[in-house]
Amino acid sequence: MDSTPTPTQTPSAETPSAPAPAQRTSPSANASPETMRALIKHRAGEGLALDEHRPVPEVGPRDVLIRVKKAGICGTDRHIWQWDDWAASRIPVGIVTGHEFVGVVEHTGSAVTQFSKGQRVSAEGHITAGLDYNSRTGAAHIARDTKILGVDRDGVFAEFVSVPEANVWPVHDDIPDRIAATFDPLGNAVHTVMAAGVSAKSVLVSGVGIIGLMGVTVARAAGASRIFCTDINPPRLELAKKLGAVEAFDASQGDHWIDEVRKATRGEGVDVLLEMSGAPTAIDEGFRALRNGGRAALLGLPAKPVTFDFNANIIFKGCEVLGINGRRVWETWFQMEELLLGGRLELDDIITHEFPIEQYEKAFETMISGEGIKVLMNL
Repeated sequence: MDSTPTPTQTPSAETPSAPAPAQRTSPSANASPETMRALIKHRAGEGLALDEHRPVPEVGPRDVLIRVKKAGICGTDRHIWQWDDWAASRIPVGIVTGHEFVGVVEHTGSAVTQFSKGQRVSAEGHITAGLDYNSRTGAAHIARDTKILGVDRDGVFAEFVSVPEANVWPVHDDIPDRIAATFDPLGNAVHTVMAAGVSAKSVLVSGVGIIGLMGVTVARAAGASRIFCTDINPPRLELAKKLGAVEAFDASQGDHWIDEVRKATRGEGVDVLLEMSGAPTAIDEGFRALRNGGRAALLGLPAKPVTFDFNANIIFKGCEVLGINGRRVWETWFQMEELLLGGRLELDDIITHEFPIEQYEKAFETMISGEGIKVLMNL
């Protein structure tokens, strides 16, 4: 996922046991079922549980009920699974998790006009009333009342999810389900790259996790002249080179790579820094590798407050710093669609595994261990 709002919710102190399997309600020919399978945060601790009889979400007049086909596991879902300090301070026990998905419209509210049953769709997972200053001035992605699927309200690790019509995105026929299921993280990468303006620029991607790797292929498609990468994961660095990086440096071996980058850029440093890691050391080194007057786009989330030399890295350097959160609605989505339809992005090596939702434990194990990069679950 992307940046999340300041923690505002505290989970229940109760620790209910995993729900017992129950007989699921069979749908009639013209009606949706009353219950569904869903992965829920069943207790204040590690793991999730598969609830076989979760009520299907209600649909208001302006809502769309979507039958989920594929859902992606994100870094945020990992935090929720492991129940770290952030998750414990934010995630309500009992919520359906997950926010990356593709599906088909099952039912629409009485006031919905843009979508119909059977239509293939995804959705913007940041939901807002659309009434605050940013929503009304083209920046709804940073609205102050944002609620996030799978974090603040029931998400998509379920057979059905209810989403406001205003958040639903029609999926083009030429975009496969496995790609459409990754629109959320891919949109983060597209937003970061496009905001930074990489065309004909040298670029450093700091951190080549899922979104960092996507950032490499997006930056190449957007016309970056040369792409450099850093990480501490050698296989990911090799994949970054396959996706278009000219050099990929193992930052665990020290910061000598900064000198190499400067030598390759006339002694100046890179024009653009795309910070995708959130690691304090990587942030510092990334700014040191940025030329004076360069631009830094920051997407990675530090786990805790960072000590940082503002004087040397920003003020005296005279660089421009952009904080990136989510996807611009709907500008990023149109950009993402055009890049995909133009065949400009290479994602096959990033989307590595798919599991049926019944094997959710194996799916999370594959993602957390690093064996897989982008892991999908099929419902």
